Amino acid sequence: MRYANVTDFGLWYDFRNPPGSPASMASVYAETIEQAAYAEQLGFDHIWTTEHHFVDDGYSPSLLPICAALASKTARARIGTALLLLLLHDPIRIAEDAATVDLLSGGRFDLGIGIGYREPEFAAFGVHKRTRGHQFEEAIAVVRQALASGPIDFHGQFYDYEGIDVSPKPVQQPLPIWLGGLTARAARRAARLGDGFLAGAGEDFVPEFLAERTSLGQPPTPVWSSIGFVGVAYDPEAMLARIAPHVVYQRRIYATWLQQAGTTIWEVPESVDDLRRSDPDLVVTPDRARHIIAERLAAQPAITHLSWAPIPPGLAPRDAVASLELFAAEVLPHFRNAAEPAGYGI
Repeated sequence: MRYANVTDFGLWYDFRNPPGSPASMASVYAETIEQAAYAEQLGFDHIWTTEHHFVDDGYSPSLLPICAALASKTARARIGTALLLLLLHDPIRIAEDAATVDLLSGGRFDLGIGIGYREPEFAAFGVHKRTRGHQFEEAIAVVRQALASGPIDFHGQFYDYEGIDVSPKPVQQPLPIWLGGLTARAARRAARLGDGFLAGAGEDFVPEFLAERTSLGQPPTPVWSSIGFVGVAYDPEAMLARIAPHVVYQRRIYATWLQQAGTTIWEVPESVDDLRRSDPDLVVTPDRARHIIAERLAAQPAITHLSWAPIPPGLAPRDAVASLELFAAEVLPHFRNAAEPAGYGI
């Protein structure tokens, strides 16, 4: 069977260091970036980053400096944000920083953006729930104009610019802007305004995205989704025993945040047994990994990009390397026969 739809396999990093960890935050950053560079050598196509604020484990709040560091350590892999919370930033500064990362990477940067869902972040940055959808769409328009050639001429409810010419411009024209989200509305917005859809855990909304593209008379754009497993091993139970507390921690926080936002993707796990019951495929053999990916691509043929998070919070990056090596050796080649890496552009 051929898998001509998927063109890109990536990794997704959040740079977290839970309280009580013996590691320093500086070592987490250095070792994670080192692992990302090694992953490029193994054949992975994309390195994705993710943003949240005010989390006591240091969840990465400042993505574009991280992306610049990744650019300096890699040569081929694309680097992206999945996703950057645009309303928590000035859109002109995001355009300037994104252009800079694209220049540093030689045109390998993808700007993935979203609204977000955590009320503490909105409150801290003065984002109002009632108007944030409209503000987000204005901010997207500002970023696009700022990255394009010529000065900005934009007059909206939230942003007003005239005669400002962001310089230097990015290598890529246009620089790809992906949109993500976990609702049908976000999927439709991505179809209207994005160069790709960061479906992530909201993969159920891919049909909404595709229907909206069709209704607009627009061709399909790339779709990014996450792979649910967190490790690949010949002995999944042995690996799960080592990493399970880290995965419980990760899932508990995400599930709590999403429930507070009115979205239920995962139940809040209290134990490793809860995890096993809710997700028996947390750590899988290479054969099972191939099967899971093949099933996903058969069910969602629009998916072009797949990524997974290899380092649950608190796990030392070096302890995830064997899993990456096994995936690269025994899973990637199975899907490489039909598709080359995504390379430049989308």
